[in-house]
Amino acid sequence: MQNLILLAGMLLSSYSVTIENDSLVNLPAAQHLNVAYGEDPQQKMDIYLPAGRDTVNTVLLILVHGGSWTRGDKAAFTPYITALQQRLPGYAFANINYRLFNGTQNRFPAQENDLKAAYDFLVSRYAEYGYSKKIVLMGASAGAHLALLQAYKHAPAVRPSAIISFFGPTDLRRLYNHPGLPAVPYLLTGITGTTPQQDPETYKASSPIHFVTAQAPPTHLLHGEADHLVPPDQARLLRDTLKAAGVPHDLVFYAGAGHGWRGKQLEDSFNRIKAFLEKHVTTAVAAKRSRTSAKLQ
Repeated sequence: MQNLILLAGMLLSSYSVTIENDSLVNLPAAQHLNVAYGEDPQQKMDIYLPAGRDTVNTVLLILVHGGSWTRGDKAAFTPYITALQQRLPGYAFANINYRLFNGTQNRFPAQENDLKAAYDFLVSRYAEYGYSKKIVLMGASAGAHLALLQAYKHAPAVRPSAIISFFGPTDLRRLYNHPGLPAVPYLLTGITGTTPQQDPETYKASSPIHFVTAQAPPTHLLHGEADHLVPPDQARLLRDTLKAAGVPHDLVFYAGAGHGWRGKQLEDSFNRIKAFLEKHVTTAVAAKRSRTSAKLQ
């Protein structure tokens, strides 16, 4: 965890709107830190905006940190913003915090609700900040679980263009019954307030794998082969479910890596993310822009 925890909206009813948005190419890069999307002190985010952004082409990537839903901070992803900007120079980024379970308060689904609130906030401010409604969700560990759950469970209200999951839990009931570490069932009992035997519906409602449909967004999974906190079978189960549903997906395992990695393996992850998004998101934006330009001619 310490190594990595950290990672049609635009209606064409008026051509003048598209032309106006395309003219914002002179906007400078900007940062907005600790932007509140709710009243709780933990409901904050950092927003990074590229120069020359506009509301047609600029993709927004939302980062959701890990920490077993009980700890962690958006600061864990901050060191990797530059590496992502270098590979995705036209992207905007939003690095979010959410309420953490402290043993008595903020039991699940508080974290799920916070990501939905953050997502809705960012969509509602797209014109103000100058990015499009083309959104990618990326999370690590618990943050990946939240990203996957948000995209699959809350459709069609939430429509990300792609999901990136760094070693995210996908089936909490199986994770409880087949933990890699003895502490995992206690963690899940604490965060949910129950066990899968006592309340199977809560575990089902909290597991991304149960909400996959053929309309799910392209999903890129990255996992360590030696991960004991979130065992590799969590990624394999989701891969098989995505495959059965016909959803575009990739699964990359890193030999010898546990719950997080760094160095050349992390560089490889970022390069694979770039390639995946170029294939499934950036090309779609370019195609839409080309179709819009053709209509204007």
